[in-house]
Amino acid sequence: MKIIDCPSPNFDERALPVTMVVLHYTGMPDFQGALDRMTSPDAKVSAHYCIDEDGTVYRLVDEEKRAWHAGKSYWRGITDVNSASIGIEIVNPGHEFGYRAFPDEQIASLLPLLSDIKDRHGITRGNIVGHSDIAPARKEDPGELFPWWELAKRRLALPSPTRDLLDPFWTDAAFLLALERFGYDVTDQQKAVIAFQRRFRPDLIDGIIDGECRAKLLALLLPRPQ
Repeated sequence: MKIIDCPSPNFDERALPVTMVVLHYTGMPDFQGALDRMTSPDAKVSAHYCIDEDGTVYRLVDEEKRAWHAGKSYWRGITDVNSASIGIEIVNPGHEFGYRAFPDEQIASLLPLLSDIKDRHGITRGNIVGHSDIAPARKEDPGELFPWWELAKRRLALPSPTRDLLDPFWTDAAFLLALERFGYDVTDQQKAVIAFQRRFRPDLIDGIIDGECRAKLLALLLPRPQ
């Protein structure tokens, strides 16, 4: 894969080993504006990689360094997500500027990049997450149009459970406890539910805990039968 180096000054030293990948959308009107921001010392934001809509991959920060992409976030006990993760920005105007589907060329570049990162760092599928998963109260990206199933087919992300679903009839409090056990910060309870739905049930994002949500979360938490 051809990767174009476009160094950003916005990084520092890691304090943790790499165990995660965080996927973002740029959320800006165009690619150049996003690239300019991530490489400007005044902006104090960056990512390790940026993938344009035509599939071109740019490397902004070396993987050994801590890029500044996650902000205040949490996943599975980790609060310094920047130290523990590799951040990939995917060019898309986002919900604010005309959210749209991600082009095939863009996903075709993401898949081998993600596979390579996953293999080299020994990252589990459950730790390949979206920005909204690690910061549900603040973020919506990469959003409900992101093709997580394409990643799941290649074992690059957890699939959304669809078969043999069983509603455990948890109370809402029990669901939130299970959601926290799965990895989410549930401080803002409704936003945490919305983030879960955006990731695992994107066709209905209403913030309401129902039987389908409970069943999907139960399936995600249970070990797979051999």
